[in-house]
Amino acid sequence: MRTVDVRPLRIVTFVVAAIFALVAIGLIAGGAALTWAHTTQRDAAGFLSSPTYELTSSGYAVMSEDIDLASRPGDWWPADLAEIRLEATAATDSPVFVGIGPADEVGAYLSGVAVDEVVQLGGASDDVGYRTSAGTAPAGPPTDQTFWIASAAGPGEQMFTWELDQGEWTLVVMNADASQGVTVDTQFGVNIGILLAVGIGLLVAGLLLGALSAAGLVWATRGDRDEAAVAPAVRVPGSYPAALEGELDPKLSRGLWLIKWLLAIPHFIVLAFLWMAFTVLTVVAFFAILFTGRYPRGIFEFNVGVLRWTWRVTFYATSVLGTDAYPPFTLADVDYPARFDVVYPERLSRGLVLVKWWLLAIPQYLIVGIFTSGLIWWTTEVEGNQVLEIGGGLIGLLVIIAGFSLLFTGRYPQGLFDLVMGLNRWAYRVWAYVTLMTDEYPPFRLDTGGSEPGVGPPDGPGGPPTDFPSREPALTG
Repeated sequence: MRTVDVRPLRIVTFVVAAIFALVAIGLIAGGAALTWAHTTQRDAAGFLSSPTYELTSSGYAVMSEDIDLASRPGDWWPADLAEIRLEATAATDSPVFVGIGPADEVGAYLSGVAVDEVVQLGGASDDVGYRTSAGTAPAGPPTDQTFWIASAAGPGEQMFTWELDQGEWTLVVMNADASQGVTVDTQFGVNIGILLAVGIGLLVAGLLLGALSAAGLVWATRGDRDEAAVAPAVRVPGSYPAALEGELDPKLSRGLWLIKWLLAIPHFIVLAFLWMAFTVLTVVAFFAILFTGRYPRGIFEFNVGVLRWTWRVTFYATSVLGTDAYPPFTLADVDYPARFDVVYPERLSRGLVLVKWWLLAIPQYLIVGIFTSGLIWWTTEVEGNQVLEIGGGLIGLLVIIAGFSLLFTGRYPQGLFDLVMGLNRWAYRVWAYVTLMTDEYPPFRLDTGGSEPGVGPPDGPGGPPTDFPSREPALTG
């Protein structure tokens, strides 16, 4: 029987799935931004508002560039797409005028008039760019013109709203009496009726495309299990069901660690979608355990593979920096300096699944939080407003120290490596427990070193540990 070589198909699938993953990230980011804007950034009237810009002109008017809104005929323009609001307050007590009209008629009115045309509105209130045109005074005040489709005039704050429509339009700000010298504080707002629907649609499309790309990436990178997998040995009695191993490379590059995070970006993209699938499948496993007392074997294999893949990438790029060997794209347990595995549980407690991942794990969350993200916190501020909080944990701090040790001495201190491994081992044991893979509570114990307690060293450079836990359940008395 002829064997079909599927490797070229796997390569093509990987490339296409990676492209889909990038598109999915863009869709999810866009959908999240629109949903966030709709739910948190609108005012009581439903408008998203710009900063307040001070528009000034030494001439007679401040005008926008032509706003071209699908001026060619067509039936595609959706009704009630958006509503525009313009608020203006004169810097003096003199009446102000704001209006919008057809670009050709506004252009004829202000032809030969000294005006400033706004060519840039940035993110800050003073980030305004102008194109100045010299000229004379207008033929008459703007309030005498009849072509405005929406306008407001008078002292103090003036405001008009306008439903977006097809055509070419121009916004104008002037003194109501058409006198020279305009200084007006202006704020723009927009109310987009379909904003939430578009945001949710983008999120759904991104998640579906991400799930499709994750499936493609898993298939393309799983390889031949018989060739790739490392044969497990017998579980050491008394060891925890989740086992994490790492072998320190004795000849690490001095400076490669500075860019490993960049080199690992393809892995981060793949893992983002694998973790989406991991989350969904863990929920499925929760109900399976609740009703049957069993963790579905296929889901278990996949979820362990995601944790394994994550460990290899973080061992390489972020949480250890223990090897310069690039991680493989696979869920399988392969011959790599970093390994992770969990013993498959034949039975799990139906009642314990209700409380172990949140209530019982609270002490572990507090401890692991310090390891991973809770030790160092600082806040950045912009114009007096808190905008970002950044945290860093003990593992990150120790890895930075290890990186600088490599940079200046060419050596990764063995004691520091052992400590970092112990902290990561504790964290991964907690992950296995709270993601329902075992009922055995993680020990409050820091098991340092590259190998699990009671496990012998690797059988040669890059070789598998001789006593790495078996995937089969441990025998019980």
